[in-house]
Amino acid sequence: MPPGQSSSSAATRPQAFWKTVAMLVMTILYPRNDDATFDMEYYTSSHMPMVAESFGEASHGWGAASIAEGKYMAMGWVMVTDQDAFDAGMAAHGSKIMGDVPNYTNARPEVLMGEATGGSQ
Repeated sequence: MPPGQSSSSAATRPQAFWKTVAMLVMTILYPRNDDATFDMEYYTSSHMPMVAESFGEASHGWGAASIAEGKYMAMGWVMVTDQDAFDAGMAAHGSKIMGDVPNYTNARPEVLMGEATGGSQ
């Protein structure tokens, strides 16, 4: 630690930001309503691993989160090399992926697509 800097000021320093390789991020939001259901165990143990496998080497990870309050009850995300890889994976496996949705939810998901450009460590 540099002279004159306390350990408490080191702890409050902002985290370093990093530049990531550009990749496509698909975020899936599951709206909450009175009759909505969502099986997170199935989603994380079966559906999302199947989605990642469908994109093969173009898949760079996935995640899921339960949301306690608000407009959405759950969200998921998958990172894929680029739009071409995403399109190829969906062309080959999209019907299987979409056909699996009723196994974990009766909600109609909302999808956001974007390019990852940075993050934190």
